[in-house]
Amino acid sequence: MEVIKTEIEGVVIIEPRIFKDARGYFFESFSQREFDDKVGHVEFVQDNESMSSYGVMRGLHFQHPPFTQAKLVRCVKGKMLDVAVDIRKGSPTYGKHVAVELTEDNHRQFFIPKGFAHGFAVLSETAVFQYKCDEFYHPEADGGISILDGSLGIDWRIPTGHAILSEKDTKHSSLKDFESPFVYSK
Repeated sequence: MEVIKTEIEGVVIIEPRIFKDARGYFFESFSQREFDDKVGHVEFVQDNESMSSYGVMRGLHFQHPPFTQAKLVRCVKGKMLDVAVDIRKGSPTYGKHVAVELTEDNHRQFFIPKGFAHGFAVLSETAVFQYKCDEFYHPEADGGISILDGSLGIDWRIPTGHAILSEKDTKHSSLKDFESPFVYSK
């Protein structure tokens, strides 16, 4: 796998080596050994999958300490825009984001470390999204910032009239009204 660094340290895009022929394709979607060597040691404990329709926007989510999560995400069907926002107090990139298009054709994966809010928008008719987490889901630890916070400068590529959000996601505060539970450290 090739690891592509982004403008925010620790947030990386992973491109697998794909073997194609007349029968189709094969690629190794995860190798603990290679991940440890090229990204860092993370012990994933839970795999999740969701299916959403065009215009669905989920996020920007995180889990409060002590249940913080790092995630390794990918789109196995369709196309989506996936975003990580740095919410670590004191970080030189606080409030900045990395956005990457994940598709069934590019097979890219996106690693989001702890201390980031995560969200996505579905750009195709439907999309199937899979992700690994290094901490189990704890509903009592749910947190978020507004996915529609204009101060973040995220181009979700979904016209406002077509955006579909859960009721929960419409209630998150903007970044300026948010008190982050995360502290940046090298």
